[in-house]
Amino acid sequence: MRRRAAVLTAGALTGTLALTGCSGSGSGPERAELSVSASYMPQPVSADMAAGFLTITNRGGTGDELTSVSSDVAGEVTMHSTSGGAMTEKSSFAIPAHGRLVFRSGGNHLMFEKLKRAPKQGQTVTLKLGFERSGPLTVEMPVKATTYNPSTGH
Repeated sequence: MRRRAAVLTAGALTGTLALTGCSGSGSGPERAELSVSASYMPQPVSADMAAGFLTITNRGGTGDELTSVSSDVAGEVTMHSTSGGAMTEKSSFAIPAHGRLVFRSGGNHLMFEKLKRAPKQGQTVTLKLGFERSGPLTVEMPVKATTYNPSTGH
C-alpha cells in the first residue's frame, strides 16, 4: 500500500509539472521580447511641453501594445500619431512580432505635458513604458539640442 501511494504521488507531481510548463509564461517564440533604442528629447522651447522620440523593437514571436507612458518630469505623457499633417492622440500603439514601433519627428511621438521642470541639454529624463502583455520598461532618455536630428532619422 505504501509503495502504491508513493507511485500515485509521483504521478500527480509529474502531471502538475507538465501542466505548469504549458502555461505560456516561459520563453520561446510565443512571447514579446521588447527593447528600446534611439531615445531622445529635444530640449524644450516651451515652459510646459516637450516632445520625445524612441524606437521599441520586438524580437519575440508575439505582438504587444504600448499602453502607457509616464515620466517624473511631466504631469502627463501622451502618445500621438501624425498622418497627413494632422496629429491624433492615441491610447495605445501596436508593436508587431519581429517588428518595431518608431516614434520620430513628423510621425508617432510622445508629448510631455505639464512639465514639472525644464529639461536641459545634457540631462536625462526617466520614462516608464507600460505594455499590454509585457512587464514595464524604464528608459533613460537623453535631452539633446533643440535642433538635434539623429542620423537614424528618428
